[in-house]
Amino acid sequence: MQQSESLSAAPHRAVETDAQALLEHVLEIYDLKTVVAQLNAVGEQHWSPAIVKRVVTLARANTRLSENEVAQLTALLPKPPAHHPDYAFRFVDLFAGIGGIRHGFEAIGGKCVFTSEWNKHAVRTYKANWFCDPNEHQFNADIRDITLSHHTDVSDSEAQAHIRQHIPQHDVLLAGFPCQPFSLAGVSKKNALGRAHGFACDTQGTLFFDVVRIIDARRPPIFVLENVKNLKSHDGGKTFRIIMQTLDELGYEVSDAADMGADDPKIIDGQHFLPQHRERIVLVGFRRDLGLHKGFTLRDIPDYYPARRPEFGELLDPQVDEKFILTPVLWKYLYRYARKHQAKGNGFGYGMVDPTRPGSVARTLSARYYKDGAEILIDRGWDKALGEKNFDDPQNQQRRPRRLTPRECARLMGFEQPQGHQFRIPVSDTQAYRQFGNSVVVPVFAAVARLLRSRILQAVAMREKNGGRSR
Repeated sequence: MQQSESLSAAPHRAVETDAQALLEHVLEIYDLKTVVAQLNAVGEQHWSPAIVKRVVTLARANTRLSENEVAQLTALLPKPPAHHPDYAFRFVDLFAGIGGIRHGFEAIGGKCVFTSEWNKHAVRTYKANWFCDPNEHQFNADIRDITLSHHTDVSDSEAQAHIRQHIPQHDVLLAGFPCQPFSLAGVSKKNALGRAHGFACDTQGTLFFDVVRIIDARRPPIFVLENVKNLKSHDGGKTFRIIMQTLDELGYEVSDAADMGADDPKIIDGQHFLPQHRERIVLVGFRRDLGLHKGFTLRDIPDYYPARRPEFGELLDPQVDEKFILTPVLWKYLYRYARKHQAKGNGFGYGMVDPTRPGSVARTLSARYYKDGAEILIDRGWDKALGEKNFDDPQNQQRRPRRLTPRECARLMGFEQPQGHQFRIPVSDTQAYRQFGNSVVVPVFAAVARLLRSRILQAVAMREKNGGRSR
C-alpha cells in the first residue's frame, strides 16, 4: 500500500467527534500495538504502527478515522457515571493509584475534580477506567508541584495561595498517602539499607505533610485517609501520635480517635467484604467548626457488610494460561523455603488457598506478587503427603499450584465481579500486579462512602448556604 493511500480520507468520516484528540488520548493509555489491533478489528481500512504514528504526527485523524473506528476507540475509554452531569458533591483524589478509593465516592454521586498520582503506569490504568471531564477535572503527577514543599524559599502563605490556585474547592478529600515508610516490609528494607523511614524519609514519609498542607489551604469539610495497619505502631507509636496531633491542630475531629485497642474500628479488614485478609487503617476527619462529626463512628461499618461474601473459588477463571502455573524450579524453591522456616518455628513461606473449600481466605495481596506469587498460591490438587515422600513425582508435578491472574486480582480487590463490567487493564502483567497489590479493597471504601453520604450532603448544604465558600 502506498503511503498516500494509507492516509487517504476514511470511507465514513466522523463529523462530531474530534477524532484527533480521541486518538491522542487513547494512545496515552494503551500501547500502539493494542490501538492498531483495535482499528484493524473494524475491518474497514489497513492500519499499522507506522500509519498510526504518521496520522497522529500530521494531525490527520479527523479525515482518516471512520465513524466505526471512532466508535471502536471510544469504547476503550470510560463513560461518565450515570449521574453525570448532576453531581451531589465534589472530591479530590490524592495519591490515587488506580482509583480504588474513588470508586465508592463516585458511586454515591460524587464528582472528582482533581487527581494526583505520580506513577505513569497507574495513571494509564486510572484514565482507562475513570471518567475525567476535561473541562472540570485536573490531573497532576508530583503532589509537591502543587504544595511547593520542596521549595524552601516559598513562604507558607505563598504555598497556600498556590494550592488554592491549582486544587479546586471540594467537599471531600481522599488520600491513600504512601505507606512504604510505615509498612513492616518497608521499614525492614530501609533498615537493612541503613536508610531513614517514617517522617525522616525524605522521599515518601514526609508526603503526609503535603496532605496536611492541602487540607490546611482548602479546609474541606471531610477527609478520608488510608494507610497500612502498621502505621499505628510505627516507631513505637510516635508516628501515629504525630499524625493524630497534627490533624487535631488543624481543627479536625478524627472519627474514633480515642479507640486504640485490639478492636479499633479505624482498622478495617477487607475479608468482611471479599475473601482476602487485608487490614488497613482508615482515618475519617470532619472540620470541627461544622459539627458534622457528632454521632459518626466507623463501628457502623458492619451495617454495610455484604449479605453474602463471594467464595474465593467464585473469583477464579475456570481456565488460565499455563504461564500462571509455577515452574517446577520455582515451586521446589518455595516448597523448600517454607519447610526450612517451618523447621525453625517461623511462619515464613507460601500461602496456599484451596478454591474448593468454602470459607477460604487468601493472605494479603502485595505489590511484589509478580515476583513469585508466594503469598497467594491456588491449590490445583497438589498431594501434600506424596510431595513429602517424592516431591518430583510426575503426576503430582502436573498439579503444581498457580498464581492469580491479573484479572483475578482485580476481582479479589473488588474492582470487578466475575459477571459484569470488566476493569480495563492497559498495562503489563507485572505493572498490573503492582497496581492491585498497592491498592485498596474497593468495597471497603464504598462502605465508608455510604456511611458518610448523609454528612457529605450536610456539608454541601452548608457550603451552598454560604454562597459556595469553602470557609
